[in-house]
Amino acid sequence: MNQSLDSKKEANKTAIFFVIKLLFFYFLFSQGNLFMNSVMNEGSRFYNAYISNHFDYIQGLKTALIVPAVWIIKLFGFYAIHNEMDVLVVAGPHLRVNYSCLGLGVMSFLTAFIIAFPAKLKSKIKLLILGLLMIYMLNILRIAALGVLLGFFESQRDNFTYHHEVFNILVYIIVFIVLYYWIKKNSSPIVKQETESKID
Repeated sequence: MNQSLDSKKEANKTAIFFVIKLLFFYFLFSQGNLFMNSVMNEGSRFYNAYISNHFDYIQGLKTALIVPAVWIIKLFGFYAIHNEMDVLVVAGPHLRVNYSCLGLGVMSFLTAFIIAFPAKLKSKIKLLILGLLMIYMLNILRIAALGVLLGFFESQRDNFTYHHEVFNILVYIIVFIVLYYWIKKNSSPIVKQETESKID
């Protein structure tokens, strides 16, 4: 009986510690990215020219999203050009890829969750790589789909103003599904100990 109570207390401590770590790392990554966005944007409060010129990973992510998205748009017969943050589909829409388009919020949540959850390091690294790639690929498809759909259906361009919200909801749903099945395969040591004690 005492062993069972001790196991429950230990499980509760593990759960509380997990939530604290999750919130801490999510805040660290999400706010850290926002701060770095300010550091690398000329005219912003914390702008730093050296960091902006040499370590602008946010612009790198924009480019990594825009270039393949433009390739996909062209596959559908459209002519598209781009610069550092804009995609212009000739006779189609003009798309601007802002900070909010990068998916760094959901990436921050996924990374924080994986770090906080008690599981084997190898499993964490595997999910982190696959999860971030999945979000990245979905974001490319979103940008390309907007370019193609709004190119074909000009009359519907005003009906896609909430695509950010729709995309975030969709990606979070997919992420939660992936995490659900990952958690089922990666039970914490406390859960394993409790199960073993019941068998003994």
